[in-house]
Amino acid sequence: VKPMTPRCTVPKAVPVGKTASLHCHENEGYPKSTYSWYRNSEPLSPDTKSNAKLHNSSYTLNPATGTLVFHAVHKGDTGRYSCIATNDAGFAKCEEQEMEV
Repeated sequence: VKPMTPRCTVPKAVPVGKTASLHCHENEGYPKSTYSWYRNSEPLSPDTKSNAKLHNSSYTLNPATGTLVFHAVHKGDTGRYSCIATNDAGFAKCEEQEMEV
């Protein structure tokens, strides 16, 4: 079963240095969906260590739960965030939402 449009929760504004949690979830898809996050239409890698562009980022992305957590946000984390839920039957994307740091 193709995933439904996921419900995405993105904080509107976060002070520099604070924690920010972004959530993405849908429960219609079967098999269970995996989630990927995008900032300004660029995919965010679940593995920040292996990506040179992201090694300064302090976030954790869990593809199974759809949770994206910034441990200490900085100005560079400002942007439009969206999430895609994917399974064998297809994918669905939530609306982009702005997060300001």
